[in-house]
Order: sequence, then structure tokens, then C-alpha cells
Amino acid sequence: MMERNIKRVVLIGAGAVGSSYAFALLNQSITEELVIIDANEDKAMGDAMDLNHGKVFAPNPTKTWYGSYEDCKDAAIVCICAGANQKPGETRLDLVEKNLKIFKSIVDEVMASGFDGIFLVATNPVDILTYATWKYSGLPKERVIGSGTILDSARFRFLLGDYFDVAPANVHAHIIGEHGDTELPVWSQADIGGVPIHTLIKRHEHYRMEDLDELFVNVRDAAYHIIDKKGATYYGIAMGLARITKAILTNENSILTVSTYLEGQYGEEDVYIGVPAVVNRNGIRDIVELTLSEKEQEQFTHSAGVLRKILAPHFIK
Repeated sequence: MMERNIKRVVLIGAGAVGSSYAFALLNQSITEELVIIDANEDKAMGDAMDLNHGKVFAPNPTKTWYGSYEDCKDAAIVCICAGANQKPGETRLDLVEKNLKIFKSIVDEVMASGFDGIFLVATNPVDILTYATWKYSGLPKERVIGSGTILDSARFRFLLGDYFDVAPANVHAHIIGEHGDTELPVWSQADIGGVPIHTLIKRHEHYRMEDLDELFVNVRDAAYHIIDKKGATYYGIAMGLARITKAILTNENSILTVSTYLEGQYGEEDVYIGVPAVVNRNGIRDIVELTLSEKEQEQFTHSAGVLRKILAPHFIK
């Protein structure tokens, strides 16, 4: 990957998720330049104007404008938030056919610009569309990243912090697998400030595993509840995307649960799926292999199998 002298992020798709991501980038001054592209040019132009008007209140000014695919040429990151949204009653996997067509067109346009950076994919079903972006782009697998289970893990940490009455930052726990109905909690490796959750349950009789099983269901089904109440989820995922973007642009080597390509890790091959990975300026540096229990490994294998079954008619010969 060619090193860029500027930190430019191109956002494709200025819907609720995309515009929330742009807002988070400016408020945290994560990037030097932000380009917004949308099929609805007026919406993208309006967002750029609106964001620029708040620039005086940001920690540092971010050069922001409505642009075109040509602006992708010098971008460090192209973040794709475009596509059909999940409707009430739909699963993320119901969106496959609609969004594969949209993504083929988008990725072709981006690559035609001479883009040589990192793709960050947020659109659902994110694991499928991240795989598609990798295939369509021809970029190395480590430079195509999906948001994966970063939001699921954040929801998990928040609810565990609430249950144990500690700050979520002191909760270390992962949701892995498909960003969807087959995801799983890695209870065997979850801890609060270094103390395993299973140990806390044994020590304190008012903590119960039954409560935590219900807590996970609330994590897994959170999107359905939010969509039912307000039509879409966007603030949480936008902040997760901003976090991944920061890890890339500042070369952090941070461990984040993102959708990345497996080549034998966790016993799986040829699938993009949510697992902890080391993220830096070159994309995915390493995949962190958690030691799973026998049950967790079975659940993960099932989750990967569901994704491969969806991919098979489109990409796997």
C-alpha cells in the first residue's frame, strides 16, 4: 500500500449511519479530510455544508466537501455505508441480493479512480458485503475490513458493566461470529478488571448465569428492538466506525472485533467473520485467536457455515 501524505477519508453513503459517522469524525478530529459521496447529491452537499458550519466548534478543523469517486484516488480509507437498510421484520441476511448489486457498482467506481487504501465496510449483511468488496476490488485481504461485531461487543460490554456496576471500559469481553443471529458470546474469556466472569458468579450468589444468558439475548437482538422503536440503528455503529478509522489512521495496533478474512484461524477458511484483530495503518496486522470452549467452537463453526452458505452461490465455485 502506498503511504499517503494526507489523512483523507471518503464516505460513500450519506444516510443515517454515514452522516452519523461523518459527525463523529469531525467531533473527534480523526481525519484531516473528509469527502462525502451519495447518489442523492443534494443530501451529500447539505451534509458537507452543515458539518462545515460546525467546524469552529471542533477540536481541529477537518476539510470537508461533497465529492466524486475521483477523490478516492488519494484516500487512506473509503468507508461504504451505502445500500438498502434493514426494515422491521427483516434479518441482515435478507439484504444480500439488493446490496451485492449496489456494491459491485460502488467498488468498481472506487477502484477505477486508482484507489490504493483500505476499504471499511458497514452496510449489512456486513460479513457478506466485506467478502464481496474484497473480491470485487482485488485488494489484499488485510486491506478490506468490515465493522463486524465491534458494535455487538460494545453492547455486550455496556450491558455487562451495567450488570456488575463497573465502567464498560473495564469489561473485557467479545462477541464473535456473524454480525447477526448466529453470533456468540465468548464467556470463557470474559472478565471484569482481570477477574473472569465465571469466577465472579461463583463468588457472589446475587450474580447468576441465567441473568447473563438473558443479557446476551438482549445484545444479539438489540438492533431489532432499536429498529422497532426508531426505524434504524446508527449512533452506535457510527462511533464504532470512527474507532476503527482512528486505529487505522494513527497506526494504533489496537485489538478490535472486526470482520476479517480467515485462513485456518479458528478452524475456518475463506470467510469474512467477526473476530478480534490487530488493526493498524496497513489494515489487519494479525488475527487474535481466543481459546474457545468446546461449545463456543461449535457455535462459531455454525456461524461461519451460515455465512459460507450465503456466499456460495455468488463467489465460491
